[in-house]
Amino acid sequence: VLFIDEVHMLDMECFSFLNRALESDMAPVLVIATNRGIAKIRGTEYRSPHGIPLDLLDRLMIVSTEPYSHDEIRKILSVRCEEEDVEMADDALELLARIGTETSLRYAIHMIITASL
Repeated sequence: VLFIDEVHMLDMECFSFLNRALESDMAPVLVIATNRGIAKIRGTEYRSPHGIPLDLLDRLMIVSTEPYSHDEIRKILSVRCEEEDVEMADDALELLARIGTETSLRYAIHMIITASL
């Protein structure tokens, strides 16, 4: 399994390598992630969806995702507090969920870990 995050940062040579790898006998399962819309393919003047060349894009299955709701973020943070053995008051958890909604879940989780130190 080959997982590439921020795939829009790759250049044309990397995409050519991925195309060749997918055609080999030992082809990996390729999972790529990006949060771009129409973007320029690095190293070229071409623009395409997600910054991925069209010939590779035609071979992909696109799975769209939706942001977590406030309640989902609160539940995730609550579970993470339990896993990290961090006691958190309800109002603090509510504030952290709001921060996670306004910024990112990753940032809110880092705040739990920092608070436990």
